[in-house]
Amino acid sequence: MKHSSDINLSDVPDSVAALYPAPTIDALLALRRDLHRHPELSLHEERTATQIEAQLSALGITDVSRVAGTGIVARIPGSDAARRSDIPLVAIRGDIDALPIHEETGFDWASETPGVMHACGHDVHASWAVAAAGLLVATPAPGDVLVVFQPAEEIGTGARAILESGVLDGVRAMFGGHADRRFAVGEAVVQPGPLAAASDLFEIELIGRAAHGGRPHEGDDPIVVMASLVLSLQTIVSRRINPAWPAVISIGMISAGTAPNIIPERAAISGTIRTQITAVREQIHEELERLTHGTASAHGLTAEFRLKAGAPPVINSDQGAKWAHTAATSVLGEAGIVPLGYTNMASEDFGCYLERMDGCFMRVGARETGGEFIPGHAPNFYAADAAIFVGAAVFAESARVASAELADAL
Repeated sequence: MKHSSDINLSDVPDSVAALYPAPTIDALLALRRDLHRHPELSLHEERTATQIEAQLSALGITDVSRVAGTGIVARIPGSDAARRSDIPLVAIRGDIDALPIHEETGFDWASETPGVMHACGHDVHASWAVAAAGLLVATPAPGDVLVVFQPAEEIGTGARAILESGVLDGVRAMFGGHADRRFAVGEAVVQPGPLAAASDLFEIELIGRAAHGGRPHEGDDPIVVMASLVLSLQTIVSRRINPAWPAVISIGMISAGTAPNIIPERAAISGTIRTQITAVREQIHEELERLTHGTASAHGLTAEFRLKAGAPPVINSDQGAKWAHTAATSVLGEAGIVPLGYTNMASEDFGCYLERMDGCFMRVGARETGGEFIPGHAPNFYAADAAIFVGAAVFAESARVASAELADAL
């Protein structure tokens, strides 16, 4: 395997590489490796936050605050902000939490925390947010820019917590992205419309009557009904939803019983729902509950149905995507802008921000030269170091473009 520690800045466009003096490159690589070596789960990112605060202080950024527990917001003054206080705020977001996965990359800077790793690239996201802050200190946007280091993306609660803190009140545009090894370093997906799915969780408990496994007629078997329900739930997507509308129902957990010769009283299943259209999301919620109770009733059982609404879909606004496209094209050239090329049913709580403001969530190429695709959330996943420098340049320029246009519109 070619490790991303074998960084080759030839992967980075010359115009981007020129933005970073050697000491800055070294500092960012050291930060990335430190965060990767010491991953922290959602809502526990205390050490991560402390390291980020130290990096921001080294950049001379003094307006830094903790929000939403382990979140951080740094305010970068705009070049015209002192003279024109009416320029709307723009924000950049990097997420910082890790996943409960045991790392198998073989890096000498692999996770030192058993069972926890940055298997989704948030160590790179945090690093490119720090780098973007540095670029904006060096070349400010017209108005102030907030750089948000968000906790708890992996459990879908961080973005809402940031919004509820009020720190983003007055922000008119927000930009973020995800490292993606489907795309090479120097490529970025920047487009309007849906980019990720809504993510909801459901739990179903079937209640029957326990009995001896040799005398099933004396009970009401919830396992048999559970098996029927698991298959029936798939008919919601295949028979109730328009095939042109993306939707997924996946069962992730099944539990029942204590011994092979006992029919249990209860059986439980839980899973996830992924949609990109609000009407489809609502329809699936209704169909799931209806089919659950109908199936249970048809077999003489009762059912308990619980739904936990998660992150909304990520839908880039036309205006936000226009700003980001202008910025990404100026950084990477037209050849660097590539289509997503597939329907992404993974989720991202950045959609919470886009319900409130214009913005664009991008996919940033993270596959080094000669590298192969590795899916996120895999124990051998990593994002190439070079993605830090490309992502930061694109996000910083997106903030400048949006801020300038918002200022001109006043």
